[in-house]
Amino acid sequence: MQLKQVIIAHKSGDPVSKRWAEQCARQLEKRDCHVLVGPTGAKDNPYPVFLASATQPIDLAVVLGGDGAALTAARHLAADRIPILAINAGGHLGFLTERLEDFVDSEQVWDRLLSDRYAVQQRMMLQASVFEGNRIDREAVSDRYLALNEMCVKPASADRMITSILEMEIDGEVVDQYQGDGLLVATPTGSTCYTVAANGPIIHPGLDSITITPICPLSLSSRPIVIPAGCVVSIWPLADLELSNKLWMDGVLATSIWPGQRVDIRMADCQAQFIVLRENYSYYQTLQEKLQWAGARIRYSNNHRN
Repeated sequence: MQLKQVIIAHKSGDPVSKRWAEQCARQLEKRDCHVLVGPTGAKDNPYPVFLASATQPIDLAVVLGGDGAALTAARHLAADRIPILAINAGGHLGFLTERLEDFVDSEQVWDRLLSDRYAVQQRMMLQASVFEGNRIDREAVSDRYLALNEMCVKPASADRMITSILEMEIDGEVVDQYQGDGLLVATPTGSTCYTVAANGPIIHPGLDSITITPICPLSLSSRPIVIPAGCVVSIWPLADLELSNKLWMDGVLATSIWPGQRVDIRMADCQAQFIVLRENYSYYQTLQEKLQWAGARIRYSNNHRN
């Protein structure tokens, strides 16, 4: 890897993340690297400015924060195939990030990157667009939206708690109608986020698949379903013509969906690329650590293993 131009995004309002960003910028500039630094958060999005002001191809994005910061970076950088080094500086759970203790000697990290001593993990993403209901007009009436975790369709109302009624198709075939709090369409990466909280399955990120999970459905027969990644999921809002539903991408508002429109969700034509520094990285160990899997309350020794 070359380090001629690097962008650094740090978590907004977090002094630890900002301090690490400033240190990394100084170190990289001493290596004759052009560095762009900015905050990322709910009210700060540095990536359009980063991409517009880049004077040459961006070799690396260093993201200092938590999973939210990593998700934002993936949505904006995946299309340009920019590798992301996400460090859990100021974050919480850290499913997608490298541990801060593995980044303490950051000078050594730059040496490793320059000598190609790292791994790159490719993560499947989803893309979504809104169309008018009939399938004759194939031009989308919205932008293309990307998500690394999930797309979510939920009802929107300012003055009352409402139930959404959604019809779901897979590859043009009606599968179910859901009445409840909404519908999740997730990647394997997103299976350990909102999807698992809605009693969906955990899917290994090495698989290319799409998981559809109803949120609090008013039917015991409405269950999560895992489908091949090449399928297209279409969601149609039904019933109340005066109320809209909202499409959310990784928990960020994308657009409104009205009855008479549908949202098509499919595997994106780009993947997020995350740099892995740990030589003994294990997805199963990550599950144990982050989800605090302990098995029985009393841990038994397995003497048979030896």
